[in-house]
This record gives sequence, structure tokens and C-alpha cells, in this order.
Amino acid sequence: MENRKIRTIGVLTSGGDAPGMNAAIRAVVRTGSYYGLKVVGIKRGYNGLINGEMEEMSPRSVSETLQRGGTCLMTARCLEFREPAGVARAVNIAKVFGLDGLVVIGGDGSFRGARDLSNSGLPTVAMPGTIDNDISCSEYTVGYDTCLNTVKDAVDKIRDTASSHERCSVIEVMGRAAGYIALEAGIACGAEIILIPEKEFDFDDDILRPIFEAKSRGKKHAIIIVAEGIGGTLEMAKEIEAKTGIETRATILGHVQRGGTPTVRDRVIASQMGAKCVDLLLEGKMNRIVCMRDGRITDVDINEGLEMTKTIPEDLIELAHKLSV
Repeated sequence: MENRKIRTIGVLTSGGDAPGMNAAIRAVVRTGSYYGLKVVGIKRGYNGLINGEMEEMSPRSVSETLQRGGTCLMTARCLEFREPAGVARAVNIAKVFGLDGLVVIGGDGSFRGARDLSNSGLPTVAMPGTIDNDISCSEYTVGYDTCLNTVKDAVDKIRDTASSHERCSVIEVMGRAAGYIALEAGIACGAEIILIPEKEFDFDDDILRPIFEAKSRGKKHAIIIVAEGIGGTLEMAKEIEAKTGIETRATILGHVQRGGTPTVRDRVIASQMGAKCVDLLLEGKMNRIVCMRDGRITDVDINEGLEMTKTIPEDLIELAHKLSV
């Protein structure tokens, strides 16, 4: 990498928003200011980078953002950035604005963009901001804990009415193709059945049978947590009602899971990761992902990180099965 002094850095959020992104932005801005850097906020992700939507940020400009969900820099998809010409344009715009380095906060799609920018000559460091907790190289992603608590609150309320009416409730949570939210929220909420994409299930054996067995033991209601990667939640609820005779309701929690004030865990980890991104750029490192490994904030090569795989802990799956009895 070219050995150059970092004087001005940019920061952007890309992909889906997540609680704690503002804490990460704040950490980048204030850590940069601490070291005497100029920090530029890039609006609307890579779309804003390509179109030059930037403004200088100061420690005061990120005051009162720590407790806010979403992202004060906003986020957007950018199809143009997926093409080499789009990346080249982004690098040229970065030069126009005098950016010596860039911090990207987002998911794996955002990381691929960060890698392309680094490979094109703009030192870039990325950190995980996504409620899905599906970044292969990191044990934890910013926004996950807040999302789990949002789901917990919703499911607890749904259980109250399900119990009152002796209903079965099928609740779909987010997570794309990953089942982390469904599994941990299901355990935390005492769900009788948890369905995740990582584990195959049989409708009769894994859904109907537990419902009938629980009913025979005197249970008056049932909570089923379904990861969105399974799909067909509304149809599943109808089929359960038709085959069990138990009144069944489906609830798709949707984007409420992305909002809300971030928890202490998300605020602290986002702050640690954001500051680490600035430290890496000042150390002359680029093409890195800041992540959590063995409970510590560290970093890995972005290519290595994107090639890693992440699996659902089997002990959690087994625990969910034991506790559903």
C-alpha cells in the first residue's frame, strides 16, 4: 500500500440500517477529531459517495445521536457501485473531496464494496452493522442485541393475548437466510417451536406433533418463531389451524426490528469498533474488517473475512429443543 499520511477520512453506512450505527458514526467522528483528523460524513451510502453527497462532521454534530436508532447519515442501495465503472467513479470523487481513507459500516454486501475501493487505491476499513448477526468473520454484529430485545418485547405481548384466547401464534422474525434472531429470541421467549433455515424440519413431526403433545399435557397456547428465510408464514398458520383445529394467528414483525434506541451492548460495541476503524487507518492498514473474535475487538483481512463461514451453534439448537418440552 502507498505510504501516505491520513488527514481526512470519510464514513458511511450502507445496506440495511441497524441500531447502534449512530454510535459507530459518533465514535469515528470523535476518535478522528481526537487525533486531529478531518472527518467527512457521506450520506446515503455508496450512492452518496458516487454523487458527492458529503459534509464535514465535528464532535458537536454527533451529539445526541448515541441513543437514536437508524443512521443519521442515511443509507441506500447503489446498483451503479456494483460495476467497475461505479467503483472508479467513487474513487475519483473521494479524491476530489480529499479523502485519504474511508470507514464503511454495514453488512457483507457493503464489505465487498469496501474491498473494491481498497483494491482501487482508497484505503478502506469496514465494520459490521446489521441486525442479522450473519457476518461470517465476526461473533457479533452491531444492532443484533437491540433487535433481540425488540423481538422479545413483541413476543411477550403476543403471548399474553395468545394465552387469553388459547391460540397458536406463528411469529416471523427477520434475519434473511440466517436463523440467529429466531433461535436466540425463541429461547429467550420460551417458544415451543423454532424454525430456522439452517435446520431442516418436517411439518408433521416438528410442528404438528409438538402442538398436539403440548395440548395433551394441558397447554392452552403455543408460540412458534419462524425465521424469514423459511418463508410462507401466513400459509403455515392457516395449515396449522386447519390440521389442529386450534385458532392460529400469524404475525410478521417486519422492520420494527430494525428501529428503536440501541441497548448498552450495541452502544459500547459500536463505539469500540468505530474507534478501532480509525486506529487501523492511522496505522496505515486498509482492506480490513473490524470484528469480534473470542469476545475481543480485532480485525481480519477483508478477503479472508468474506471467505469465512459461520454456523448456528448446535448447543443452542439442542437447548431450544430441551426447553420446549
